[in-house]
Amino acid sequence: MDLDTVIVGGGQAGLALGHHLRRAGVPFAILDAHDRVGAAWRQRWDSLTLFTPRRFSGLPGLPFPGDLDGHPGRDEVADYLARYAAHFALPVRLGCRVTSVRPGAAGGFTVDTSSGTLDARRVVVAAGAFHTPRIPDVARKLAPRVAQVHSSGYRWSGQLPGHDVLVVGGGNTGVQIAAELADDGRRVALAAPTLGPVLPQRWLGRDIFWWFSRSGTMRLSPESRLGRRIAAQNPIIGTDVAGLLRRVDRVGRVVDAEGDHVRFAGGGRRRVDAVVWATGFRPHYPWLEVPVLDPSGAPVQREGVTDWPGLYFLGLPWQRARGSAVLGWVGRDAEVLAARLTGDRRRAPARPAVPA
Repeated sequence: MDLDTVIVGGGQAGLALGHHLRRAGVPFAILDAHDRVGAAWRQRWDSLTLFTPRRFSGLPGLPFPGDLDGHPGRDEVADYLARYAAHFALPVRLGCRVTSVRPGAAGGFTVDTSSGTLDARRVVVAAGAFHTPRIPDVARKLAPRVAQVHSSGYRWSGQLPGHDVLVVGGGNTGVQIAAELADDGRRVALAAPTLGPVLPQRWLGRDIFWWFSRSGTMRLSPESRLGRRIAAQNPIIGTDVAGLLRRVDRVGRVVDAEGDHVRFAGGGRRRVDAVVWATGFRPHYPWLEVPVLDPSGAPVQREGVTDWPGLYFLGLPWQRARGSAVLGWVGRDAEVLAARLTGDRRRAPARPAVPA
């Protein structure tokens, strides 16, 4: 075997696991398709800031720098991840796109990449859950003159032409983008048949995540009664939704489109110059040639462990707890998985390391 462990993905989950494996002396490599650590964060919209303050945004072993009660922006997070990888000398192989992970002929896995082929005893998929934009079929009915962008491709209001903009999706991303467009003077319609409960960013003089941390909310399991309730409700954090709804038109579910007009459930109709689809993502692992995905393409796992020996996931929403996909809490899952990997390794022959 070339390596004991290959980590697919050099974002916060992969880096946190790498830190723990480095401390345990496990030979590993982190494979990432981007040209620099943190690049995925730089692809988010320009004004993005985290819900979590800096005191709750660090990975294991390196606190997030700056005002601990302030909220870091997109580029700050990207810079922090790059510093983290450098600080711990993590073996991140940049520009290394994984094209196939399949069972190896002699056990373990064969990993094909844009830089060559590796054999590994274990593979951890830490590529996140936000892969392929989920865009409704009705989008294809809109005329070419209507500008369309998924929230993953939205950068700032100036990239959208015209005055009348429809934002589809009532989650945190949808309401944040709608607010930014309204601030820019656009006439905004928000297609949000349902909105989750609204939580203030601060309560009784403390950031809401301070309360979440103290109350154990971020450690709630997906099987717990309260965990299931929170996951189903998808709370909106920090946005003045009541104020936003005074500045935008709230409309129903999009059911049809023709030309530059969109129809909504209940019979409403609206002309639009642009549409932002804040409609989430679907899982997409075309390179994973191991039978661990369900019919929708999502991984079948429990706390990151699949039924296929040696194959794991890390960083999925609600993988072990409410905080599993949150920057400041993914390190907890990484520590648990690293302990499992270290224990498994003690029960197997040692493998040689390959320099990154």
